[in-house]
Amino acid sequence: MPGAVPTYSFLGPEGTFTEAALMQVPGAGDAVRVPASTVNAALDAVRESSADAAMVPIENSVEGGVTATLDAIAGGQELRIVREVLVPISFVLVARPGTRLGDVRRVSTHGHAWAQCRLWMDQHIPGAEYVPGSSTAAAAMGLLEPDCHYDAAICAPLVAQEQPGLPVLAENIGDNPGAVTRFVLVSRPGKLPERTGADKTTVVVPLPEDRPGALMEILDQFATRGVNLSRIESRPTGQYLGHYFFSIDADGHVGDARVADALAGLHRISPATRFLGSYPRADRQPIEVQAHTSDRAFAASRNWVESILDTESLQVESGSGPSPTA
Repeated sequence: MPGAVPTYSFLGPEGTFTEAALMQVPGAGDAVRVPASTVNAALDAVRESSADAAMVPIENSVEGGVTATLDAIAGGQELRIVREVLVPISFVLVARPGTRLGDVRRVSTHGHAWAQCRLWMDQHIPGAEYVPGSSTAAAAMGLLEPDCHYDAAICAPLVAQEQPGLPVLAENIGDNPGAVTRFVLVSRPGKLPERTGADKTTVVVPLPEDRPGALMEILDQFATRGVNLSRIESRPTGQYLGHYFFSIDADGHVGDARVADALAGLHRISPATRFLGSYPRADRQPIEVQAHTSDRAFAASRNWVESILDTESLQVESGSGPSPTA
């Protein structure tokens, strides 16, 4: 059970970009850090209370959403995102001692890493076979096993630095030098992070029924309240073909009147909507809010309606209102 020293699970093994993201969390260096073999395992540790929180990847600037995370957090016991971290991504190609670039025929890494290095691979090792790995670090460490069935691995530079037995065949092999992966720290439901003015809210919205305009009705809940969406992705629920949910990141905090009103509208349309958290943006970029969607504007509009109801009620009570018709 978690004690005074926090325990964090993360998509392992050690040396992954996920661990690098976790190390950006204040106090993580002194915490208990437990690598997990899969995203599901990392999140289950939180659900089972063997970890206080889990760091997992959720989005990449090249490949988009990390489907394993989107699916795992959308179902099961509810969890909350409490922080996001951005990590610049770079890759190296490592192999066992004595291996030359021309000897490489099979390469292992995580699917997102392979996608980000595909052009480099086609140019420098055309025809190389991709061997899926659970993580970049796991693929690299697999080269140290005597029965390894691939020749090289794509991983983070940190792994190569910490493993002298894995010489680097090539550096900076990513196709997009500015690639960034977004990670989220996930905990059990509790007190929400305070509003900062530079926040993000994540929700999962099942499509109630597949009909014309159903998605537009969901999007309108945000648009009419001036809430910008920074990410929206559809994922199959797995129930049957054509049944989807939408994973959505919206600018703002559930404590903001415009966001709260949008979520209330979503819930009316899709009662199974799942709130996954409101938390500070990693870039700390303040959200620009139009005057008519500010908290003050929402409060003024509510007061205006209440004043109408109060006035009409007083007129009826005093007998000065219009007489009922037969």
